[in-house]
Amino acid sequence: MKTIVRQLAASLGYEIKRKTSLAEPGSLGLAGGFQSYHYLRHNARRLEHLASLGIPVAGMTVLEVGAGIGDHTEYYLDRSCDITITEARSRNIDVLLSRYPSKKVVHLDLERPTPIGGAPFQVVHCYGLLYHLKNPEQALQFLSDNCLQLLFLETCVSFGREKAVNLVSENNADVTQALSGVGCRPTRPWLFEQLQRHFAYVYCTRTQPNHEEFPLNWTAPEKHTHGLQRGVFVASRLALDSDVLSPTLLDTQTRHP
Repeated sequence: MKTIVRQLAASLGYEIKRKTSLAEPGSLGLAGGFQSYHYLRHNARRLEHLASLGIPVAGMTVLEVGAGIGDHTEYYLDRSCDITITEARSRNIDVLLSRYPSKKVVHLDLERPTPIGGAPFQVVHCYGLLYHLKNPEQALQFLSDNCLQLLFLETCVSFGREKAVNLVSENNADVTQALSGVGCRPTRPWLFEQLQRHFAYVYCTRTQPNHEEFPLNWTAPEKHTHGLQRGVFVASRLALDSDVLSPTLLDTQTRHP
């Protein structure tokens, strides 16, 4: 596993010198949580899980929201997608422009969304952003308005069967956290219902990424010892025939190998 993370870091232009050190961002000039061993490992687990869903995206137009410094962007570039990369923080945008000088990099704050050139897109990729927003309902409306076919969504959520947004405070001085200083931890039922308002077909993945932040039993929160819990969802304009997607929320999931 450590080797995989180091290979991922190398492919992104980083170097991890020791297990506990920050990955060196080289010429990117941005330190912080985006280069941590934890973050690189977390990205590796999420992207390998996304690939395991087997949903073809090659050659499609893609809108990536909340790109950070672009560590998920390569997934679509490797599949010859025409991607528009968006981010709210100016520091992160500078890094994106440095890493992807020939790609479309656009400022987008989903608390105050503005029209995006090239919209709508065949695919919208929203991993790790929704829970950093204080108005997730508005954000989901925007994502839907800009999506022709598929929405890939990964976010922190809360345990519970009720439908709630659950606003929380976040440190806006941290480049990986909410720009407004307020985020949310919606329950899965709330999120699933909101997605169903915008898309004809909404799915919960039957597997979870191979990472401790992704619970397997949603009926037993006491067994989840990590401080965060996350889920992965796919929304589509057309029905998807897949053994790894469930059209209903699942109480139990299996671990992606």
